[in-house]
Amino acid sequence: MEWSFRPAEELSAALRAGEVTSVELTDAAIARIERDDKAINAICVPDFDRARDAAQEADRARARGEAAPLLGIPVTVKESYNMAGLPTTWGMPQHRDYVPAADAVQVSRLKTAGAVVLGKTNVPVGLQDIQSFNEIYGTTNNPWDHDRTSGGSSGGSAAALASGFGALSIGSDLAGSLRTPAHFCGIYAHKPTLGLVPTRGMVVPPSPALPVDLDLAVAGPMARTARDLTLLLDVMAGPDPLTHGKAYRLTLPPARHDRLGDFRVLVLDEHPLLPTGSAVRAGVNRVAGALADAGARVERHSRLLPDLAEVATLYMQLLFSGFVARFPVEAYEQLRTRAAGLSAEDQSLDAARLRAMVFSHRDWLKVDSQRELYRHRWRQFFTEFDVVVCPITPTPAFPHDHTPSPLERRIDIDGAEHPYFDQLVWAGLATMPGLPATAVPAGRSPEGLPMGVQLIGPMFEDRTPLRLAELLERTIGGFQAPE
Repeated sequence: MEWSFRPAEELSAALRAGEVTSVELTDAAIARIERDDKAINAICVPDFDRARDAAQEADRARARGEAAPLLGIPVTVKESYNMAGLPTTWGMPQHRDYVPAADAVQVSRLKTAGAVVLGKTNVPVGLQDIQSFNEIYGTTNNPWDHDRTSGGSSGGSAAALASGFGALSIGSDLAGSLRTPAHFCGIYAHKPTLGLVPTRGMVVPPSPALPVDLDLAVAGPMARTARDLTLLLDVMAGPDPLTHGKAYRLTLPPARHDRLGDFRVLVLDEHPLLPTGSAVRAGVNRVAGALADAGARVERHSRLLPDLAEVATLYMQLLFSGFVARFPVEAYEQLRTRAAGLSAEDQSLDAARLRAMVFSHRDWLKVDSQRELYRHRWRQFFTEFDVVVCPITPTPAFPHDHTPSPLERRIDIDGAEHPYFDQLVWAGLATMPGLPATAVPAGRSPEGLPMGVQLIGPMFEDRTPLRLAELLERTIGGFQAPE
């Protein structure tokens, strides 16, 4: 039987029923990787010997009557997570030989849950791109079209799942890095509420793995079904035992509704600062139509919605102000000179990004205070709505673009060029206030490329967008293997 594209939930049931062993699942996954990954290049650091050992131990544990949420399930891990004995480089050539001594907290949780880790997946340099390529491991291709990107920075994980290389993967998201690859590759991903999932051990090498509360960035699950997302999130979520975990225990509230028709949804398909491509707009409207047909309350406008242009600008300021922390002094001074030359009338996102890269601490505190005001606006919004449905990026997966400076790249939206990083405006809608967002497949473009939408929910109510994702999967379909 072919197991490669079966959900983790089904694999667990088959393992319990004795229909398959973990060794068989692991060998099948490894065989598929060895056969198909030359064209995809998703698995940049294989760990097959240890995976086979872990699979054997999982089978022995099951024979002893033991149980665990992911016992015997083959999975992959984004390269940016520390794994003892394997390199962690973040795609940076200067760190190609760095090998951490201990697992990241999320890798430890996977192993405690019984998962079999096949290896690590490819990333862009420093995790700072919407594509996944670097000098060490090369380029990860989109399984649907090898001339296009799989997304970034969790592009290797998304490509692996779309190719049948393991049932689950863990990634991270600062600028859509879970959601964009899911959208480009036709899979599911969930950006958790900020702070819900500890990130210790997912750190720029060779920095120490400290239990730091990151700003904007989260770790999260990737899967081929919505239910598998929830399964993996339940393994990942909960406070770090070194800090908050000494005092707190996690109890996520249940989803607000269990029926599609009970959801109150705001649908957005246009942004004031960037057009939405026709293919993506069609995907958003396909989801909106399915919701309306099921009896859900679907609105297109709300006085409670925060100003999208202001949110995008604030997000760019918070995001890019953090990118320059490790810049050499000479590079930082060049940025200061460029920012000083901007016209006061230039209020473009490009200008906002440049100004943010030379923020003073006083400047940053000002935008951080504005963020808190927007969080309050969102709390008010979610008293009348349950979820926002909107794009993840304005286009399906785009062709590889390795222009050295991302600031010189352009994104083509229905024949018109726009600044490359402007496509992050949709990712920032959830990231800036720290809201949960679930990426779900929403059909294919006229060229046959997968497209997704994101379901943004209330803070710490992650089960609400996850439940809606599950109900939509039953209604409009979900993952399909690349043809």
